[in-house]
Order: sequence, then structure tokens, then C-alpha cells
Amino acid sequence: MSKTVLINERKRIPEWLRLKLPQSSAFTRTRGLLDELGIHTVCESAKCPNHWECWSKGTATFMIAGDRCTRACSFCAVSTSRPLPLDGDEPNRVAEAVFRMKLKHVVITAVARDDLQDGGANHFRETIDAVRIRNPKIIIEVLVPDFLEKDDSLDMVLNAKPEIFNHNLETVRRLTPRVRSRANYERSLSVLQKVKERSNTKIYTKSGIMLGLGETESELFESLYDLRSANCDMLTLGQYLQPSRSHLPVVDYVPPSKFDEYGSKARDMGFMHVASGPMVRSSYHADEVEMPSRD
Repeated sequence: MSKTVLINERKRIPEWLRLKLPQSSAFTRTRGLLDELGIHTVCESAKCPNHWECWSKGTATFMIAGDRCTRACSFCAVSTSRPLPLDGDEPNRVAEAVFRMKLKHVVITAVARDDLQDGGANHFRETIDAVRIRNPKIIIEVLVPDFLEKDDSLDMVLNAKPEIFNHNLETVRRLTPRVRSRANYERSLSVLQKVKERSNTKIYTKSGIMLGLGETESELFESLYDLRSANCDMLTLGQYLQPSRSHLPVVDYVPPSKFDEYGSKARDMGFMHVASGPMVRSSYHADEVEMPSRD
């Protein structure tokens, strides 16, 4: 899968990645609700290719703590700039949106807030608590930054008892310094491992890897092994798509048949749930996961 592509060269997008935009009144309703409540979504901020489909089905991934990130990952379309102060009413607005959208499974993510002592962990906790009070039967999945591996920050989130704790590895070991700003491959694995060790309730961990950045197959398999060694339960594998010419180029477009092969490999390695396909993203169809009992 590895070969050199010039930074200003854009490979032709294959047919299997060409999407037909859905036509649905639900899209307009979702857009209107998010605007009314002043809520950010990763769907828009990260230029997710699936947001037309998800919003047309009345679902969205909520992005809290603002839309300005303190990191500058070379794959990500989220804006990098000095963040604004946290919005204390945001947790209640997210809870209201979840209620009005009648969600059974919600994904809550955030920009990296390295400007805050706790990395935004308490804001996660407050949002989880607010969502749970307004929606008692909801399944809550959080997609979090690494919090610089601060135990206190991890504990704040874990004490709110989300059902799924997602932290993305994003890419293979060799490519991490180029792809992820201020992140560390081993730190991410350690975060996932610590979640299992520090949680006082049953919790499922999840991680995702983008393909097409120049990783080799053997490097990918090594990363899958590393995730399983960190007791990661769930996995997403998806195609990296270049958000703009200023971001990392696509080195390879991985065909659907290869995603199927890698998905089977991951299941054989023991992941309890695997979503593997060109359009798969961390929270894509997250509500379709069959959750085992916490008992």
C-alpha cells in the first residue's frame, strides 16, 4: 500500500467512493434543530463525507467544547486556533437535542483542549450527566482526545459511566508523527488500556484507523495486534480522504474487497465488533452495534 505521492497531487476518486446525496426532509429538520440549539457537530467541522446520509436519518455526532482545536493534525479539517471559553449551558443543549432527535445511541466527541488543565474532561462529564438525566435509557459513546494521558482526566469521564469509550489510534506507528499533532502512538494505546483498568463499571473500548496514508499491510496488522493487546473491544477501519490540498494527500484508495479482508482478520483477532469499509468513520452507524449487557 505504500508509495510516494506529491503533496499537491490529488488522486482520482474511484467509483466506489462517489456518493449519491440522499433527499430527505429529515436532513432539513436535523439542520434546523442543530442551528436552533447552537450545537457543533463533527459531521460538519471535520467535513465528514457521510453527514448527508446521517442527518437524513436524523442522527448526528455532537462535538462539544467548541469548534477550535488546540492541535493541528495533518489529516483533520477541524479548525486550529485559540479556543473560546467553555459554554456552561452546552451540556443541557446537547441533552435537549438528543431528546428531540429521539436517539437511542449518542456519540459525543470534542476538539482537543490542551489549553485546559483537565483537557476538557469535566465538560465531557457534565455533558454525559446532562444527557443521561434527560434520556435515562440512552447508550452513550464518547470519542475523546488523549487528555495527555492524565489519570484525573480519564477518571472524570469514566465516573460518568459512558457505555463506550472511543479513542482513535488513527494510523500505524511509523506514520503517527506525521499524521497526528502532539499525539503519541504508545500514549493512545496506554489510554485505552487504562480505561479498562480504571473503570469501576463494565465499559467497552473502541478505536479507529484510517487507511490510505501510506501504511503497509504488515504495519496495519501490527496496529490491530497492539489494539487487542490493549484490550480494545471495537474497531473501525475507513478510507482516509483529503479534506483540502493543505492536508496530507491520499497515497492509496483501498478497494472494498480489501476492507472486507481486513475486517475478517480483525474479527479473527478477537474484536467483538468491527466496521470496515471505505466510508466507515468512527461514529458511522454507531447505533447498529449490538451492546452486550453490563451485568
